[in-house]
Amino acid sequence: MGARRAVVAALAVIGLFLGGTAAWADEAPLRYVNLGDSYSSGAGIQPAVATAPPQCSQSQLNWAHDIARVKRYQLVDVSCSGADTSDFRASQSPGVAPQLNALTADTKLVTLTIGGNDNSVFTSSIQKCATAAATTAGQGNPCQRAYGDSFVDTINSSNYPNIVKALKDVRAKAPNARVAISGYLTILPATQGCYPIMPIAAGDVPYLNGIQAALNNAVKRAAQQTGATYLDVTAISQGHDACQSPFKRWVEPIVPINAAPVHPNFVGEGVMAKNALDVLGLGIGIGL
Repeated sequence: MGARRAVVAALAVIGLFLGGTAAWADEAPLRYVNLGDSYSSGAGIQPAVATAPPQCSQSQLNWAHDIARVKRYQLVDVSCSGADTSDFRASQSPGVAPQLNALTADTKLVTLTIGGNDNSVFTSSIQKCATAAATTAGQGNPCQRAYGDSFVDTINSSNYPNIVKALKDVRAKAPNARVAISGYLTILPATQGCYPIMPIAAGDVPYLNGIQAALNNAVKRAAQQTGATYLDVTAISQGHDACQSPFKRWVEPIVPINAAPVHPNFVGEGVMAKNALDVLGLGIGIGL
């Protein structure tokens, strides 16, 4: 059984076990809103949602769609690739409404990933470290030597309060909803990496892991501060990073070039869905 098929089968079994109970109890489907960035939208994963703005790269196989299929929820998905916290309150681009507009008092569940694009921390750290690695043919830690604590400092001083504000705004617009924010799946192995598939110098792999850990910790702290549920995916995604084989990884590498490098594939999105169901107590524990 393929990895994605195993995830889908697990989610289907959850639905069967819940049939006739929570999944079917409400007279009207529960209103569920998915917000956030490309990790939420499932950027690059086909098939795309035909009714979503093309620039949002929203997939029918993102974690929200997986959850909605299992639970028979009424999904309103406004996640959009490239979104940062400011796009909750203002239009991200022509034809893309502020994400908070999707929330109402009758919204019962909100899921999201957000924060990685604030101050371009996510893309900037990857791009700058890749550029630095090219100068040393993947050896040493040129990125750490060039940028030091700057990324982590930015996350703590700016990204973190931005996420707190975003979650408070979500709560204000959807006061009756459970709000769950996920961390970001592990991108690199603990050491060494896989240059040039992921063009990061060997000594900079722990450095980038530290930046990602700081970002996930900022998301976790913001959830705690605002009463949201933090969906921790760090431990479960160990060993499924972008350096693994195509049948094992949950995050895609930069080489070979694909639609959304350094982003979850459809298996990773399915794992995020299952983790959310488990943490929120909406499913049953099934090993993948």
